Amino acid sequence: MENGDIACDGYHKYKVACIDADNDQEVFSFSFGGSGDHLLAAGCKEQVCLWDWRNSKQVACLQESHMDDVTQVHFVPNNRNKLVSASVDGLICLFNTEGDINDDDHLDSVINVGTSVGKIVSLIELSLIGYPPFSSIWNWQDGSCEVNLEKARELASESWSQDNVDYFVDCHCPGGEDLWLIGGTCAGTIGYFPVNYKSPGSIGPAGAILSGGHIDVVRSVLQMPSEYGGAAGLFGWTGGEDGRLCCWKSEENSPGNNNRSWTSSELVVKPSRNRQKNRHSPY
Repeated sequence: MENGDIACDGYHKYKVACIDADNDQEVFSFSFGGSGDHLLAAGCKEQVCLWDWRNSKQVACLQESHMDDVTQVHFVPNNRNKLVSASVDGLICLFNTEGDINDDDHLDSVINVGTSVGKIVSLIELSLIGYPPFSSIWNWQDGSCEVNLEKARELASESWSQDNVDYFVDCHCPGGEDLWLIGGTCAGTIGYFPVNYKSPGSIGPAGAILSGGHIDVVRSVLQMPSEYGGAAGLFGWTGGEDGRLCCWKSEENSPGNNNRSWTSSELVVKPSRNRQKNRHSPY
């Protein structure tokens, strides 16, 4: 958020809390976690700031670990007291957020990726999307690189019949095991590409193609959890530079339907009755 505000809203559209970053610093990323799920971490310029969201009190400001904008902060799902931060400076830092948090005593390890990091997600290891577009898998516990897909965009382009993949929007990791890279074209079509993150690593054919909703670059993707989207057959939401917010739903394929959007059963909520194939359409 460019105004430095982080707002937490309740289910009934009432604002629960609003936390201001110092000097209205731009917030690039934030994450909730901590051993008691009471911490809010945010990347603000080259700093990692932490608050207790229950009382909006800032508990730490880690400003000695990165030298450039912190693009990502991410609490490790299965180890909630561990916080990973990533930056334009190419460094991945792992912090222990228990106790009185500071740079000297709570920085567990540093990984030098060698290029700006745009996105991180947690697998059994740690998945990164960097700039220029590449994907790599790192073991956050020992700092070793498991797989480095330097030509991820080219590999994805060869894995479908659409135009070349121009960028990666995000990555999807259902259940913390399977990894899907979400790539798109400048015309607004996006695809979900499965990644084999066992060495030497590979990118498989697109498991889903979302087409016909956007006419420009897609910038954000929200995958619907089963408890929210499953009953309605929703797959997810996308937002793009065309000013459109598209909601995608799963529908049974029928003869004569020319919509080019579809998804594999691995990416949608499994329905109560058998379906041979699913597609997606925006509405």
